[in-house]
Amino acid sequence: MDRRVVVRTRSLSKDYHLGDTVVHALRGVTLDIHGAEFVAVMGASGSGKSTFVNILGCLDRPTRGSYELDGQDVSELTPNDRAVVRKTRIGFVFQGFNLLQRTTALENVEMPLHYARVPAKERRARATALLAAVGLADRAHHFPSQLSGGQQQRIAIARALVNKPTLILADEPTGNLDSRTSVEIIEILQRLSDEEGMTIVLITHEEDIARFAQRQVLFRDGRIKADRPVDRRASAAEVLRALPPEDEEEQA
Repeated sequence: MDRRVVVRTRSLSKDYHLGDTVVHALRGVTLDIHGAEFVAVMGASGSGKSTFVNILGCLDRPTRGSYELDGQDVSELTPNDRAVVRKTRIGFVFQGFNLLQRTTALENVEMPLHYARVPAKERRARATALLAAVGLADRAHHFPSQLSGGQQQRIAIARALVNKPTLILADEPTGNLDSRTSVEIIEILQRLSDEEGMTIVLITHEEDIARFAQRQVLFRDGRIKADRPVDRRASAAEVLRALPPEDEEEQA
């Protein structure tokens, strides 16, 4: 494993004020995530996991404590500076894909590079290479409505990677997918971590998805309840090989 600390939080707390009531969404969370780690963040609704991940994604800032992303303290950045971090150093993969419906697969992947003012030729080359990497080179000019849910999520992963981010945040990326397609998406994420050295934080409430991570961090009542390595980590590639062909599944 890369021993570089990509995510470092210290005594991270977040309070929300609802009238006269203070809700303590996070209560002093201290955590390190290293380079190339694949970490599953788990917890029930209201456990604090979503608040934690919003802070990691620079979508929110803590009330107290610190958050360093690859050595930079980003917890005190201005909203504009946080937006720059989000665009250049963090890749997001969402449950709902969040693709632009009136643009092609290739254009969706290119979009972050367009905002970063990368020249058109380089945008096209990088987006094309990433579509090939997720197995969709032949779907580059299709619109999202012409693609399956799994194909749309592959496009979302390619888009998340196009700016060569420091951290990938995958928020329930298999939530809208069937079992086989879910494993196909997780296989891509495992490969990115194991072979490409990407640091991935996967948010999930599904135990059968979390078993593909290297490590599980369980939140409860705004605190880390458990932080443990995954024993007998599942290989998504092996699970896929063991599944019957898709046509047999449909007949069953």
